[in-house]
Amino acid sequence: MLRVLLIGCGDVALRAASLLRGRARMTGLVRRAEDSPRLRAHGVVPIVGDLDDFRSLDRLPPGPFAVVHAAPPPSEGRDDPRTQRLVAALIRHGRIPRRFVYISTSGVYGDCAGARVDEHRPRRAQTPRAKRRVAAEDRLRAWAAAHGVSLAILRAPGIYAATRLPLERVRHGTPVLSADHDVYTNHVHADDLARAVVAALFRGRPGRAYNVTDDAEMKMGDWMDAIADAFHLPRPPRVDWEEAEARVAPMLLSFMGESRRLANARMKRELRVRLRYPAPQDLLAEIAPRDLRKQMALPL
Repeated sequence: MLRVLLIGCGDVALRAASLLRGRARMTGLVRRAEDSPRLRAHGVVPIVGDLDDFRSLDRLPPGPFAVVHAAPPPSEGRDDPRTQRLVAALIRHGRIPRRFVYISTSGVYGDCAGARVDEHRPRRAQTPRAKRRVAAEDRLRAWAAAHGVSLAILRAPGIYAATRLPLERVRHGTPVLSADHDVYTNHVHADDLARAVVAALFRGRPGRAYNVTDDAEMKMGDWMDAIADAFHLPRPPRVDWEEAEARVAPMLLSFMGESRRLANARMKRELRVRLRYPAPQDLLAEIAPRDLRKQMALPL
């Protein structure tokens, strides 16, 4: 069986592990020993270690066929020292894999003023978090080229699932931009991203970046309206940019400052990913009827 090492064992990585179960022997890096049962339930052997502690990475297993790197950078700084420590640990003990999949972000493109964006678009990251992803991509590209590793970079937008909907924002009436100020936003269901991870392990071309996104072209306010309508909640208020700056948290406001429409043709053509959820409305139609009574019973 193939040996696969998972770095960053969150929701998407464990969904990918479920798809690989029976096809690969998987180990996963976790910070806390108490998270081990969650990994074992997905067929993953846990290894306790921390990307912020280089010495703990001595526990990584030798000779993985592939590495899936889904761990985010730190929340501060311009670089990603976690990725730097990971590749240094792989080099130090001769654990160079044949294939490497990195889950990055579509934020590396920056604001594109609503234009359609494919993987040829130059990266012009604007936010500190996106600049850290650019640093990680660049470091991985240099390392992979130097060591003969087939690297696939998956640039993912907002990830959603039945358990990952911004319902609290809708319940609390967090404002969205008015139609003339609104921005295009992109999404991918967590299951479809996990399927792209597995596809990239076997079909990703060396040094290739892929936009992993669904087919929808939605504006952020329309997405919030769709959630509100599906769960019979009031639609969020629409405001202009000046009022948004006064009422919206800085992190969310940074997303409102970027508009782009991601193209996914390369993902479909080369990775041969068939989307289970071509648009977020497909999920809403699937879950809203069965969950409506639960949602309506919750205090608003």
